Amino acid sequence: MFQRSELAAAVVLASTLAISGCSASGPVAPTQSPPPASRQAPSSAQTPGSIPPEVGTDTEAPNEAELVTQAKALAAGYDYAGAAKLLEGATGADAVTALEDIAEAQDQTVVWADNSKISHLFFHSLVVDPKRAFDGDDRQQGYLDYMVTMDEFNKIIAELYKRDFVLVNPSDIAGLDKNGKMAYRKINLPKGKTPIVLSEDDVSYYEYMAGDGFPTKLLLDQNGKVTNEYTDALGKKVQGAYDMVPLIDAFVEKHPDFSYRGSKGIVALTGYNGVLGYRTSKSQYPESKTMAKDTVTATKVADAMKANGWVFASHAWGHIDMGKSPVPRVKNDMKLWNAEVRPIVGDTDQFIYPFGADIASVGHYSGTKYDMLKKDGFNFFYGVDGTTTAWMQMGDSYLRQARINLDGLQFAKEKRGDRPVLKTFFDVKKVIDPARPK
Repeated sequence: MFQRSELAAAVVLASTLAISGCSASGPVAPTQSPPPASRQAPSSAQTPGSIPPEVGTDTEAPNEAELVTQAKALAAGYDYAGAAKLLEGATGADAVTALEDIAEAQDQTVVWADNSKISHLFFHSLVVDPKRAFDGDDRQQGYLDYMVTMDEFNKIIAELYKRDFVLVNPSDIAGLDKNGKMAYRKINLPKGKTPIVLSEDDVSYYEYMAGDGFPTKLLLDQNGKVTNEYTDALGKKVQGAYDMVPLIDAFVEKHPDFSYRGSKGIVALTGYNGVLGYRTSKSQYPESKTMAKDTVTATKVADAMKANGWVFASHAWGHIDMGKSPVPRVKNDMKLWNAEVRPIVGDTDQFIYPFGADIASVGHYSGTKYDMLKKDGFNFFYGVDGTTTAWMQMGDSYLRQARINLDGLQFAKEKRGDRPVLKTFFDVKKVIDPARPK
């Protein structure tokens, strides 16, 4: 079995890696049989975008004024049916006016013309402290190539909002019908709004990143909201929004019209270093004395994320190349993900290929690997293509979508004019962090 030190070495970002679905290469998956996977469903009964009660408060039924406020928030996020349902039976003047406004806003929406033209942008963990990430060591080039800074991320998101993009999740785009066939779904938005998908890979806060100016984990604050833990240059641990999940949550809270019915994005997870910053891999940390506690904590964080519009995806337990890896290795990797990740994040039908290495080219899916993935419940698959603003393929019972990597390599190509793709979403020259080495 590979030791964690070997795994860490295997995932150090190297400038020689070709652009891929992720920046870190994965370890060889252990060959031992993992324990049986728990196929538990997500433990949270909250629907994305719903308003859960705050931690430590009573849960008395809201009065009519509170219902009106909640209904307006839902309508701002295009959930007109949910907003109207919330005000059923309300007779006050404010409620009646709110219902009229909701109906008027809904009447002004149009169905998005072509779901196959929906773009998908993805990030890796954000660089919070460029001085530590870009400090000239052997990891600097990988960070420069495959990451963006928190400053760049915030500028990108602000520009997407300014250009009237709206976040959607995969289930907004398509889903299996009653006959098990994949079909597009209607997305109703005001004229001029454009749906878009965001995702973030490798949200495990890998061991090799320690001390390099990245967040260290996701956790819940005293109000039950998802936030980050971050260790600053002086070694002080602080909590706040330092990565995509809490940053998007905060942005949508301020701008609810940036999210379609509460949708936020996809979080792709490996498993060999645990998940969400918790070392929950029993196969790699067999002597951990905090395993049980960490697993419970990670599960609570995952539940809170799902309740707030986030979707989880498998990114393969060992970050393996799904195209080149032989079937036995793929099978073993899937068993490990089912055993060590799925019990924490719940069932998912999303698969994001490490390195963007798809199991097929542009032809339709078939064969042993596809059959294995389908049997494991995966219906949505994501590769990488930074040369076009959108690519999608619908099969009888699956949907494939290409993602655009947002990172230093893509920024450089855009600036050279090699790939004039990002200009659809933002101006690279205006978002580049001056802290990036020239």
